[in-house]
Amino acid sequence: MQELSLDWLKNNAYPGRGIIMGLAPGGERVQIYWIMGRSENSKNRIFVQNKDGSVSTKAFDEKKLTDPSLIIYTPLRVVNEAHIISNGNQTDTIAEFLQSGKTAEEALKTRTFEPDAPNYTPRISGIFYPNGSYALSIIKANGKENPKRESLFIEKEAGTAGFGEMLTTYEGDFDPLPSFKGLPRRMPIKSTAQENLNFYWDMLNPKYRVSILVSFNGEIIMRNGNL
Repeated sequence: MQELSLDWLKNNAYPGRGIIMGLAPGGERVQIYWIMGRSENSKNRIFVQNKDGSVSTKAFDEKKLTDPSLIIYTPLRVVNEAHIISNGNQTDTIAEFLQSGKTAEEALKTRTFEPDAPNYTPRISGIFYPNGSYALSIIKANGKENPKRESLFIEKEAGTAGFGEMLTTYEGDFDPLPSFKGLPRRMPIKSTAQENLNFYWDMLNPKYRVSILVSFNGEIIMRNGNL
């Protein structure tokens, strides 16, 4: 069994944005997503829940917003009872494909890493399907010079109660930022939404953490560092 990666996350000054997908000890479906930031523009964000149940990022101070292109998006949507979570507007691409009868994997094949040279931030995504299976995906650059698209799409027929898998955008706080390496890292899932939110918020570097949300069997709670 894969070892837990708690120390890796706790000691990582800047893992960037992160997704954890898995099952609580009671079998509840859990999705966790957080955002972090180093620049003033990236830190100037909060999560807001929309009337349709989706969650979007929003500028905390609209006057300080300089470039919304990669920081304002909808990380969480529910379409056809599939719960989609991602670190960018690929959430919308997945939703559109599912609504038209296609698959999340087909949707992600139309996307690539973020155009933020020299970092080329990976796109990370997760989908819980109505039957309880789930998938995780990362799309990243295969280098910093003349980069080409490299992707991984993993499906799990069933999760393991009390555990989940984590993808983050980065490996640490360097320049340029190194993309996540290897397979999704195994992480614990706690018994309640609030426990998960508190546990993972406390794991993140206070200097860079911005917001976190937890979807627990579809019920959503959030914490915004700016509020």
